[in-house]
Amino acid sequence: MKIQNNIHLTYCTNIHPGEEWSKVFSNLQQYIPELKAKIAPRKPFGIGLRLAAIAAKELLQGDTLTEFKSWLVEHNLYVFTLNGFPYGGFHQQVVKDQVYAPDWSKQERLDYTLQLTNILAQLLPAEMEGSISTLPLSYKPWFKGNQNSQTSVINTATLHIAEVVAEMVRIHANTGKLLHLNLEPEPDGLIENAAEVIDYFQKHLLPIGGAYLGQQLEIPQKAAEALLLEHVRVCYDTCHFAIAFENPVSVFKQFQAVGIQIGKIQISAALQVDVPKDAEQRRKIKEKLLLFAESTYLHQVVTSNSNQYSDLEAALPDLENTTASQWRIHFHVPIFIRDYQLLQSTQDDITTILELVQNHQVCNHLEIETYTWDVLPGEMKLDLSASIQREYEWVLNKMLAGALLG
Repeated sequence: MKIQNNIHLTYCTNIHPGEEWSKVFSNLQQYIPELKAKIAPRKPFGIGLRLAAIAAKELLQGDTLTEFKSWLVEHNLYVFTLNGFPYGGFHQQVVKDQVYAPDWSKQERLDYTLQLTNILAQLLPAEMEGSISTLPLSYKPWFKGNQNSQTSVINTATLHIAEVVAEMVRIHANTGKLLHLNLEPEPDGLIENAAEVIDYFQKHLLPIGGAYLGQQLEIPQKAAEALLLEHVRVCYDTCHFAIAFENPVSVFKQFQAVGIQIGKIQISAALQVDVPKDAEQRRKIKEKLLLFAESTYLHQVVTSNSNQYSDLEAALPDLENTTASQWRIHFHVPIFIRDYQLLQSTQDDITTILELVQNHQVCNHLEIETYTWDVLPGEMKLDLSASIQREYEWVLNKMLAGALLG
């Protein structure tokens, strides 16, 4: 839904299980009209659409996309952002590091993202930007001890990203629709944090991608680099950057200083632990955290003294002896709750981000992304529709408090 200053708010449909288009569309039919009736009954309502590769392929077959567009018009809905991070299965199976496969060095990732680009170009309303979020190139632990392999993957990934940009440039020239691809850093991604974003743009994307794009479009490299900065941006997931203990104000200033844009903000909260000195309290916290050490998704852990673990299960044995004052865990928890008895969330970072959006227009695509409802501990599981509605209302109330709503 559009709010003041041309900002659009949605939630990401990766919340709902289903990889085939029939299942995706069934979920949209089940949840979206009801949610719109409660949140924005008289306004157009935006959708943050997650499409697996199989759904993207199916949507482009026959009259399927035309029929979907008709359904959107019928219900006063629109699509302005796609989640292109998970390529395949994302629910009710072990995902873990396979969420990065195929990575950006693979032809399958390029083909899939070009399909998403085609779909979004057709769905996006006129006079509106379109965003596609994607993985931060690859998964860093896959290349541990093999720097040459990592460099090769980065270089190939960069050429593939430049190919997507070339297609986005053509679409912009032919239709006037501006699309951008948004790299989404997270712990253990090949791009993890603000410093690595800047390093990638300056050492790889602009020089290597710029040379390649310039050849493809037959334009000077400087012009190609400008196009890369326009069409490749950052998806700022508030959970991921909070886990890395990054200050949002500082990150936004760093990006702005080197011309990197934030194309999409995913509103999500990480699990946080303020580690007590008392041994018994630590034991109780460990018992609570065991409920979050589930087998579907990666739950990376970063500590306040810069230790990092690939998953919560690997970190838990160290909790009772840690010297860190705080742990942050990659587990998306409901954004409307800050305190969970002995545990907390990084909700405060979301509040800071919304203030930055309000005061500085840092980004106009906001997407609520709590995809973990199925794997939350039983005591935290609530009705899904009611939970999504509460997350919208929490964000809108925060914005209303900042006089952001139109």
